[in-house]
Amino acid sequence: MTPRTLRVGLVSVGWMGRLHSRSYLAARAHYPELPVRAELAVAADPDAGGRAHALDALGYQEAVADYRELMARDDIDIVSICSPNFLHHEVALAAIEAGKPFWIEKPMGRTAAEAGEVATAAAARGLVSAVGFNYRHAPAIAKARELVRSGAIGDITNVRVALLADYSSDPDGALTWRFLRERAGSGVLGDLLSHGADLVQHVVGRIQEVSALTETFIRERPLPAAGAASHFSRGAEGGPRGAVENEDYAAILARLDGGAVAVLESSRVAIGPRAEYTLEVYGTKGSLRWDFQRLNELQLADSHDGYRTIMAGPGFGDFSRFQPGAGTSMGFDDLKTIEAALFLSSVAEGRQLAPSAVDAWAAATVVDAVLDSAERRSWVPVPAVAVPEAVLPTVAAVVR
Repeated sequence: MTPRTLRVGLVSVGWMGRLHSRSYLAARAHYPELPVRAELAVAADPDAGGRAHALDALGYQEAVADYRELMARDDIDIVSICSPNFLHHEVALAAIEAGKPFWIEKPMGRTAAEAGEVATAAAARGLVSAVGFNYRHAPAIAKARELVRSGAIGDITNVRVALLADYSSDPDGALTWRFLRERAGSGVLGDLLSHGADLVQHVVGRIQEVSALTETFIRERPLPAAGAASHFSRGAEGGPRGAVENEDYAAILARLDGGAVAVLESSRVAIGPRAEYTLEVYGTKGSLRWDFQRLNELQLADSHDGYRTIMAGPGFGDFSRFQPGAGTSMGFDDLKTIEAALFLSSVAEGRQLAPSAVDAWAAATVVDAVLDSAERRSWVPVPAVAVPEAVLPTVAAVVR
């Protein structure tokens, strides 16, 4: 049977928009049985350079300046939302109003309230969604979840997650939108620790309450040059500076459903770690460790003889879609290809297979609780999130 074509509309042609585009095309090669294929139709970006790249390099058929033009078109079937954080909520609601399933990068809003509006609106329209929690798609994480949920390492006692990066460690890095509360919301919490919250909840269980502190170590940055927006943009030397409005660092204690405890830490200004994103899970019969910098490896202790390193291979998640055997590595872009395939499958089958807007809302409630706890200097409960199952039975009513 000839696969049905889904015409893609892309909002914002930055790094992640380009990766979404490549991932749609790669999904066709790695998941040939998909009943749908993505066709790169229209890209929206206010920047002329972004529009030119969409046409000349990515192969989009058309490019427009205003995303609203894209949403109004009946010939656009699905939407990728890769804009800056402050536009996620607005653009997602526009996609929902237009009745278009969407794949969105996190955080889905600047606050849990914004994320909740998107999740509940999508459910009310019966729309499937996908959210960019790419680390949960690493084959080693799939195996870790299997081991934890099967009881192979016993009852879970405690979890450690650290997401340490250096992308904002240069004090002369520009004061882009990422450092402004009105545009980004939180800082490293929404950018990185939301991934950590998702990993904990995906592999082990829901975060129930938190006690946290946050800190901003680089309190001023040079104002950006026109158009600067990336993690690595620099300000003009000797130019004016402005205040950083959100956090560089966070440390959290947490309790999970079922009684396990967790420690989560995240920094965007750590000199040394480049992208040291780690998950450790400890149980009464063993423990496991994973580090994104060695994403094809899982360390497992299932005896009292210490850890052994297991290479990801066939039987670990979707590994065999990309490589024939252990030892040949997958990479970051492959995780986004898995994400694209899950989104396309969700749309084709009309049921939620990809991490959903509800999962993004769940992570956002953790972020909000952390900010509240840090301000109050006390333990704060994390509300469970839910959408009415009678409205959309295939969307998870609570985080899975």
